[in-house]
Amino acid sequence: MRKSAARLLTLATLSMALATAPIITKVYAASDENPSPPASSKKDKKRGSSLPDTRQYAQFKDGYRAAYTTIYDRHDYASAIDQLKALGHDDNAAVANLIGYSYRKLGDYKLSQVWYERALQADPNHVKTWQYYGLWQVEQGNRDQAEYHLSKIAQLAGKDSEEYRSLAAALEQPPGTGLVY
Repeated sequence: MRKSAARLLTLATLSMALATAPIITKVYAASDENPSPPASSKKDKKRGSSLPDTRQYAQFKDGYRAAYTTIYDRHDYASAIDQLKALGHDDNAAVANLIGYSYRKLGDYKLSQVWYERALQADPNHVKTWQYYGLWQVEQGNRDQAEYHLSKIAQLAGKDSEEYRSLAAALEQPPGTGLVY
C-alpha cells in the first residue's frame, strides 16, 4: 500500500511539474531553397484533393529552384521575376518574397514593398521575408521599422539565426551610408 501511495504521489508530482512548466517552443526558419508546397489549386479541389499532387509539387519546386538560381547565382532579377510569376503561385510566401527581393535589387522599392507585404499576408511567420523586408526598411531609412522586423526574427527564429545576424549587421551601419543589401 505504501509503495502504491509513493508511486501515485511521485506520478502526481511529476504531472504537476509538467503541467505548470512553461512550454518552450522555437520556430526555425526553413530555407527558402526548398519552399513549402503551394496551396492546392481549384483543379485539385474539383478532384476532391486538398493537396496538390506530387507531380505538380515537383514541377513547382523545379521552377522555384531555377528562379532561385537565377537570382542568387546569375543576379538576373528581371528574368527571375518572370520565372516566379510563371509558377502561378504568387500567394506562396517564398515566391512572393523572392519577387519582392528581385524588385528591391532592381531598385523598384514600391513594387518590392507590395510583394513583401503579400508574402507576410500569406505567412506571417516567414522569417526570410521579415529579414528581406527589414533590409528594405534599412535602405529606406526606416530604422525603427527595421528594428521591429529584427525583433520579429528573434521571436520566430532566434538571435543566432542567419536572418537575425544579417539584419542586425545592416542596422549596425551608420544611417545614410547608402549601402544596398
